[in-house]
Amino acid sequence: MNNTENASGKETKVNLPTPVQIRAHLDEYVIGQDDAKRVLAVAVYNHYKRVLLGSDVEIGKSNIMMIGPTGSGKTYIVSTLAKMLGVPFAMADATTLVGSMHPAKEIENILATLIQNANLDTKQAERGIIYIDEIDKVAKRYAPHGEGIQQALLKIIEKTIAAVPIAGQVYQVDTGNILFIVGGAFVGLDTLVQLRTSGSAIVIQEGESEKLLKNLAVEDIAKYGLIPEFVGRLPVIVTLEGLNIQALSDILTKPKNALITQYKKMFELDNVELVFDEESIQKIAEKAVKLKTGARGLRTILEGYMRDIMYKVPSEQNLHKVIISKDVIAGEEDAVFEYNVTIEEEELLPLVPKAMRGKTAES
Repeated sequence: MNNTENASGKETKVNLPTPVQIRAHLDEYVIGQDDAKRVLAVAVYNHYKRVLLGSDVEIGKSNIMMIGPTGSGKTYIVSTLAKMLGVPFAMADATTLVGSMHPAKEIENILATLIQNANLDTKQAERGIIYIDEIDKVAKRYAPHGEGIQQALLKIIEKTIAAVPIAGQVYQVDTGNILFIVGGAFVGLDTLVQLRTSGSAIVIQEGESEKLLKNLAVEDIAKYGLIPEFVGRLPVIVTLEGLNIQALSDILTKPKNALITQYKKMFELDNVELVFDEESIQKIAEKAVKLKTGARGLRTILEGYMRDIMYKVPSEQNLHKVIISKDVIAGEEDAVFEYNVTIEEEELLPLVPKAMRGKTAES
């Protein structure tokens, strides 16, 4: 990292990629969501420019609210950003706050997690990122005491000196420079936008929700049940799109750490080549769309098909390739296991009927 001086004259370490660089990094790991990645890149850059370089003018925080369906990649995008920037990261679920008898204690635990992830270095923690998922569940429409939870969150989201106990020791942390990102599906928010913009509510067709949310206004979120003071502390609002079959297929294969790449690497460690044909990839994506799990459900779906195969592969002798077709994903066939042929077997191969030369996972 490079050294520079902030507005107070103190030397500080800076490793701040530009918005273009942030976006380019996200493109390597996150499929689609082009508008969201662009907005997030600018917001994150502005936040850390404010934190690291300082200013003689007080600049407000660029806290972020992400709105998108389940499995659209909200959590993944935020964790990817934190990893890229090399800052401490903590994640929490707002449903925990709603279900707790002591939500203030749960909020304290979020800060404790961030400090622990910063190796108990509070100065590092104060430059970290906190992501709170399912934030729509603290709306008054879902939680009668939701307003109280929002008020409690307000204190740490804006700026407070919090005393956080960890293992018998109290750590003082200033939340003024912590970047807070909240996310939620906000089911039904599109209807509120429709009512405001057209004066009537009709059945929203598939694919129309994203278009409506492009016209989202703060008042729509307030009507949904988040208090204006809370929304006002989250000035950057990002909407994410639902993922279609093509996007999910791309997620399986194109990112640097794509799921298919991960499985291939696991098989490679056993000296076995794993092959998915294009139709099998699409079939997996189709199943995720039907289950409405988005990208979140892809690993679960894959694991279900691969578990028995992964159980058998390490014990197979001379196995060199496993082939997964769409029929395997459809449950109509077993995966094809291809084996290396010894010299002796190769000499005898012409005597073996072609139909008997292949072996499957059940052989």
